[in-house]
Amino acid sequence: MFYKDEKLALFVDGANLYQTARALGFDIDYKLLRQEFMRRGKLTRAFYYAALLESEEFSPIRPLIDWLSYNGYNLVTKAAKEHFDSEGRRRVKGNMEVELAVNAMELGPYIDHAVLFSGDGDYCPLVESLQRQGVRVSVVSTVRTPKPIASDELRRQADNFIELEELRDVIGRPLRNEHEN
Repeated sequence: MFYKDEKLALFVDGANLYQTARALGFDIDYKLLRQEFMRRGKLTRAFYYAALLESEEFSPIRPLIDWLSYNGYNLVTKAAKEHFDSEGRRRVKGNMEVELAVNAMELGPYIDHAVLFSGDGDYCPLVESLQRQGVRVSVVSTVRTPKPIASDELRRQADNFIELEELRDVIGRPLRNEHEN
């Protein structure tokens, strides 16, 4: 439930939202996402969190990051860490949970409603803390994939759970081939 006069802030865990939308068979149109939540309330901030590989000359996420920075999103990025697992496979780690939590806690006194785009149960303490400050928290994720992406604990803690699949017609666009220009 959203109220037109409430101050909203969006907290988009970029990697989590990307994987969730892909698992549901669509991509996110970030212009439409921002417009949708501007329609739902007074949008004060829209944060997007992403870890970037510094070793790559061109990152496939770079055009999105650049576009978001010019179109009303506050970008929070950091260098991802690369390592190889015991079987020699390249792994990339770029957790943005702390950055997102710090921003949400700092903004808490100035907003009425936080919208978290992630299903990660590690955010439960953040949601609980925001609620103690009087902030309502909506979580956007999915339980409609074979293995639900939204944790039960996070769904229970949130004031409102928004099934990403139900936003497909409002903020989605068809999947794009990763190799298209």
